[in-house]
Amino acid sequence: MKILVIEDEKPAARRLIQLIKERMPEAEIYDSIDTVTAAVRWLESNPRPDLVFLDIQLADGISFEIFEKVKVTAPIIFCTAFDQYAIKAFKLNSIDYLLKPVDPEELTNALNKFKSGLREPVISLEHIRSLIQPPPKSFKTRFLVKIGERIQTVDVQNIAFFYSEDKVTFLQSRAGKKYIIDYTLDELEEMVSPDTFFRLNRKYISAISAIKDVFTYSNSRLKIHLENCADNDILISREKMGAFKSWLGQ
Repeated sequence: MKILVIEDEKPAARRLIQLIKERMPEAEIYDSIDTVTAAVRWLESNPRPDLVFLDIQLADGISFEIFEKVKVTAPIIFCTAFDQYAIKAFKLNSIDYLLKPVDPEELTNALNKFKSGLREPVISLEHIRSLIQPPPKSFKTRFLVKIGERIQTVDVQNIAFFYSEDKVTFLQSRAGKKYIIDYTLDELEEMVSPDTFFRLNRKYISAISAIKDVFTYSNSRLKIHLENCADNDILISREKMGAFKSWLGQ
């Protein structure tokens, strides 16, 4: 029995190998590999193992990338730190996934299942991805604002920026109208798409459409002018400058 272990956490790899040897003394552990790149290289240049223990998050990426670069015909037992509900879903599909830290009894059950004759995964890579990867995050498309006794909505595409002043948060539209809203800037940062909005500093979150001018400033900072904004001292720190430039040019 030849077993390949692909795991980027050395203590976890050592423990897994020890547990395997205790349960299968006859097993020959081929190797312990910690990256997608090394795993692909090994699988391309070595005989097919009888069984592969595969971590999901490796040092240089997600282990599913291995399947995209090389054909893997050996049966696989995944070892993962993802939550137990996903693990149970996988087991319903007759593939074993061990939750880290690996429970010895779970490992024994997985090895027994392998010995009983399971040789090929019965669910697709796409199915595995859909169970592990969280659904795409949704962002708000409009905000409620109050004007006197009336409540109306402002669509996100009509928002120029949000800003905070005297502990009050304002939404300013592209037409220059401003409204008080019941969210902090920290909350708003999670509600709007990072493709469209950027947290400039502690006081401003701006839509890319509202960026009028960008100037270099002292101390490796940037100064921003926003449309219909009287504040001419909006600064981006040196720490945020790289992220801001990437966002601006994406």
